[in-house]
Amino acid sequence: MLENPNRTELSSLGEFGLIKHLTEKIKIQNASTIKGVGDDSAVIEFKENCTLVSSDMLVEGVHFNLAYCPLKHLGYKAATVNFSDIYAMNGTPRQLLVSIAASNRFSVEALEELYSGILLACENYEVDLAGGDTSTSPSGLILSLTAIGEAVKEEVVYRNTARENDLICVSGDLGAAYIGLQILERENKIFMENPKIQPDLEGHDYVLERQLKPEAGKEVIKTLKKLNIKPTSMIDVSDGLASEIIHLCTQSDKGCSIYEEKIPMDAVSFNEARELGMDATICALNGGEDYELLFTISQMDYEKIKEAKGISVIGHITNKNAGINMISKSGAQLTLTAQGWDAFLKRKEGT
Repeated sequence: MLENPNRTELSSLGEFGLIKHLTEKIKIQNASTIKGVGDDSAVIEFKENCTLVSSDMLVEGVHFNLAYCPLKHLGYKAATVNFSDIYAMNGTPRQLLVSIAASNRFSVEALEELYSGILLACENYEVDLAGGDTSTSPSGLILSLTAIGEAVKEEVVYRNTARENDLICVSGDLGAAYIGLQILERENKIFMENPKIQPDLEGHDYVLERQLKPEAGKEVIKTLKKLNIKPTSMIDVSDGLASEIIHLCTQSDKGCSIYEEKIPMDAVSFNEARELGMDATICALNGGEDYELLFTISQMDYEKIKEAKGISVIGHITNKNAGINMISKSGAQLTLTAQGWDAFLKRKEGT
């Protein structure tokens, strides 16, 4: 669960001692952070810009499995998935609040590992860890994070503003994170049945990193600004491409056509899906946790974006009556349905 073999009980520090121990080396990076950790509340000043706020809760046994998710990776991922929501509004994350509830199964060193991942993400994305809370948990580990960001009012992008004939774009490649999860679950199951058999993870680096250490869309937003493109709508791909396309279309009261052959997949992911007996397109549509950005742009911006590295045009927005569809490689029109993650309806296998 952690690399440090030493163990210091949480009770030896107490709540306030633990907070001081975990946060005493934090350095402020943003001028908007007037006061960070150390008072009753963080003090943040964005002046004339809009303030963006997004929160996520991660629960052990529901959202992550510590049998194969290192605590440092968990901390990094917990932070970046929150930053992703801010980028999906065409904003910039500035502050992060982190609250943790942990049972006495965890030591001070374990929480140090977790915080090291959070702080690394904050450093990489130039975000200030500005506050939070710690508490005890009757069992397991619970993380609650809130990201705070800013954006010029005129530049904020919403989900419900896609327009008919807009082009549908997505960053990066899709499906890798889900494939990585399947490999981790497979090896964990084998290990649980026979602890003498060590996990075989060699050669799966790319898909495992996409699952355990995802990155947020900072570079995508930089690219769009450099190209002078403001998306007409945007969302991050946390629950699978199909689910996010449906969100955009439903909230914008529109339909769409996306093309299977245009959906970006890394060659490694495609081959690994095939080896696992899975359909690569299904992994991209319904797997989730890729944290890429899905957005629409005006057709007039096509010439600007067509050569942009890491961005693919996969379809276009249509009239609502046309439905929400994918055109398969064989030319068949298929109605898209959302089969990604829903915490209250069902759980993905292994999560």
